[in-house]
Amino acid sequence: MSMTTRRVADKAAAPRSIPLFFLGVGIVCLVAATVGGRPGLGLLMLGSAAVCGLALVLLGRRSETYRGVTGETDERFALMGRSAWATTGVVLTVANLGGLIGELVAGRSGSPFSWLMGLAAVSYVSCVGVLRQRL
Repeated sequence: MSMTTRRVADKAAAPRSIPLFFLGVGIVCLVAATVGGRPGLGLLMLGSAAVCGLALVLLGRRSETYRGVTGETDERFALMGRSAWATTGVVLTVANLGGLIGELVAGRSGSPFSWLMGLAAVSYVSCVGVLRQRL
């Protein structure tokens, strides 16, 4: 497959990939909840994920934002994407730190928040090290 053909195929598949990802996550949650003895919760999670995926398909056809998120990007969307991921990382780190502190205050071990904070720290330092070599 030539590079141009691959790019066209990637762009054609990109709008379907996010809704399919939602559906896949919903199915995994259904299986996990069923194994855990809560199939009703799993069905609720699958339904919620399916509704989100369907909304993205229906609303995303005319949305510039959706097209940018699914890979039809220009420099402006690439910059917005980097900023969005950085913001997401900060929000998740602060939320996990709050969960860790709450667990410690309650006299518990802090798990799983301590694992998530450790993973965040290792991934950040690793990423900086790799990017330092590349840039």
